[in-house]
Amino acid sequence: MPQFARPDADTYNGDGWTEDDDNTVDMFLEVDEVTANDADFVRSAVTPTTDAVVFSLTNVTDPALSTGHTLRARNSADPDSQETIDFVFQLRQTYVSEASQGTLINTAGTWQRLGVTSTTWTTTSYTLTGAEADAITDYTALFIRITANKV
Repeated sequence: MPQFARPDADTYNGDGWTEDDDNTVDMFLEVDEVTANDADFVRSAVTPTTDAVVFSLTNVTDPALSTGHTLRARNSADPDSQETIDFVFQLRQTYVSEASQGTLINTAGTWQRLGVTSTTWTTTSYTLTGAEADAITDYTALFIRITANKV
């Protein structure tokens, strides 16, 4: 039976990410929907320099499979800043802080969208390899870490 882990709490936002209305409280509520809603979102600061935001994910149970672990995110460039942005997405286990980021599950740099200039919302996805899926030992301690960097 398919399971979906969605953001359920803000974990780290020391790099100036905000909601579409510039709020910074409970930002996960902007990106936790079942069906994507591009009217609410989080955004990096203007001219980001590997700026990070981290959300914990809802608990799911171990599917006892090494296949079918697909990660998805939607993003676009800011029409006001007209900057080119590189986005890197990381699935991490037992993230505590930027100084203690836990275990990187997807191979570094494998889930990314580079050179984003389009203001059209685009879904990007990555399917974990069997070894990456097997690296998950605690499905209740997963986090998504997103970085934005101006090119």
